[in-house]
Amino acid sequence: MKLVLTLMGAGLLCGGCASVSPEQYSKEQPVLDLSRYLEGPLEASGMFQNRQGEVVKRFHVKLLGTWSNNVGRLEEDFDYSDGTTQRRVWTITRVDSHHYTGTADDVVGTAQGEAYGNALNWRYTLALPVGKKVYNVKFDDWMFLMDDDVMLNRAVMSKWGFRLGEVTLSFRKLRQ
Repeated sequence: MKLVLTLMGAGLLCGGCASVSPEQYSKEQPVLDLSRYLEGPLEASGMFQNRQGEVVKRFHVKLLGTWSNNVGRLEEDFDYSDGTTQRRVWTITRVDSHHYTGTADDVVGTAQGEAYGNALNWRYTLALPVGKKVYNVKFDDWMFLMDDDVMLNRAVMSKWGFRLGEVTLSFRKLRQ
């Protein structure tokens, strides 16, 4: 009986962990086409909040995207509120009409993306330097295209199943 109650409790807890499916956004407009939105220059502003909700770091990002056929290159240059900088270069491949893969030097393995309607869900592990150590942190990253110029991004970071915090970003397409 004790085992049954334990399993039922675990089932209830895991039910709260079920993630949202990107497919539920399939009718949302405008449709997010990464190769179109991430082409050319963009800028973004964001923040990292720890698990208590405290803003720990703010940042600005300058981005430049280029695409050839189904493969894109996205250069990201970060300027953090503490004076540090960082550069990440993504290679993004459109696998089919709803799926993307991505790689970058600090991404462990390959990022997996699924897009429907105005939404994209990226899931990946990032090698995150903290002090003199590097931690592999999982990202559950959601992007929502608001209009032709603005995309909002919210990522939940976790390690060993524990929520570490959130990253929130607002992207803006720059017109040339």
